[in-house]
Amino acid sequence: MKLQQYSDQDLVKLYLTGNEAVLEELLRRHKSKIYTSIYLLVKDQYLAEDIFQDAFIKVINTLRSGRYNEEGKFLPWVMRIAHNLVIDYFRREKRGPVITSADGTDVFNLLQFHEESAEDRILRDQTHFDLRAMIHLLPDDQKEVLIMRHYADLSFKEIADLTDVSINTALGRMRYALSNLRKMMKVKEVS
Repeated sequence: MKLQQYSDQDLVKLYLTGNEAVLEELLRRHKSKIYTSIYLLVKDQYLAEDIFQDAFIKVINTLRSGRYNEEGKFLPWVMRIAHNLVIDYFRREKRGPVITSADGTDVFNLLQFHEESAEDRILRDQTHFDLRAMIHLLPDDQKEVLIMRHYADLSFKEIADLTDVSINTALGRMRYALSNLRKMMKVKEVS
């Protein structure tokens, strides 16, 4: 029987018995989907390749250590590992999302319609800093959806699939994130 005819679950079992060749089939089968999901988030080919490799190293280590809990969900499990590595990367880099208005304009660049004075530049930079700081204060689930939607430009369906929640939950988290940002901005205006 050819490896292509085996299920992911069967390939994992074969790998656990010492058959290293089946890992190639699992990689061939799922590389495109996993790599693409990483690339859509980080928008950098080399970084996406690094995170993809890190994800499969984690997969191999988890399989070899016997900590993998087989429930017939190999691909979602690997996608979750890759997704978590992307989130870890953004946390380490403390990179804020690009937030665009309805017409696709970067909200941070709205002040650049005229010759910018030193005062304008300081005000814009402070606004960028304040907004990014506020985004980092959001609960992780809200921050994650906001970053994936505005920074990675993912659809709510893609976000729901990656975070393993319903579309309504992803939409709700976005609504709460925006609401919380508005509240923080009002508090900042008052103080």
